[in-house]
Amino acid sequence: MSAGQPAPGFGTAYHPEADLPPNGSGMTPRLGQLRGLPRRRRPAMIALSVALVGAGVLVSAGLYPRANHQVPVVLVTAAVPAGAVITAADLGTTTVVAGPGMQVIPGRQLQQVVGETAATALRPGTLLAVSELTTAQPPAAGQVLVPVPVKPSELPASGLFPGDRVMAVATPGAAGGNASAAPVLTHAIPGVVQQVRSTPDQDGLDVVDLLVPADAGTVVAQQAATGEIALIVTRRGS
Repeated sequence: MSAGQPAPGFGTAYHPEADLPPNGSGMTPRLGQLRGLPRRRRPAMIALSVALVGAGVLVSAGLYPRANHQVPVVLVTAAVPAGAVITAADLGTTTVVAGPGMQVIPGRQLQQVVGETAATALRPGTLLAVSELTTAQPPAAGQVLVPVPVKPSELPASGLFPGDRVMAVATPGAAGGNASAAPVLTHAIPGVVQQVRSTPDQDGLDVVDLLVPADAGTVVAQQAATGEIALIVTRRGS
């Protein structure tokens, strides 16, 4: 091993001595210095990194409103039959992430909804939509509203409620009159309960507002006037 070489295992880079100058001068040459290598730039990798960072920012911006920007909306808290007037007790508010296409009513408009009419049957726990409201009061086209007085004992024990579907039938002799008198109502007429007055009138009768087809309104009213009429529940709610 020559004197100009370091011992094996020396922990530095080995730099060989430079050749002596050709003029034979005895100047001691300086050891060569290892220059830093230039960094190789990869344009494609840089562009990919920039794109990934940009995509991450966009995704975060899209998820932030969904995760943290919930909005208050109107919630149905009680069953409301179609055609019934909506009260404050029927509504509440909740917060949801309202995505595109969702039909909801902002919670700040809750009081504006009170007093509107339900265009369809409203179910508890559902979000209220504008399409489920109407300003039109019953009866609808093709219907008439007939008040039907009935004895409390002739109502179901569970009561009658708005939206109940019933069949109005004649009950000859039920009022103590002439059993041989032909009833005005000769066949059952379908109807929907619009409202029930649970406080009996001066005759001790409850009054049921009944929506029936327009062409049957007259005979139902005439039969109701005799007191010989019954309402048979066929389905609860509407």
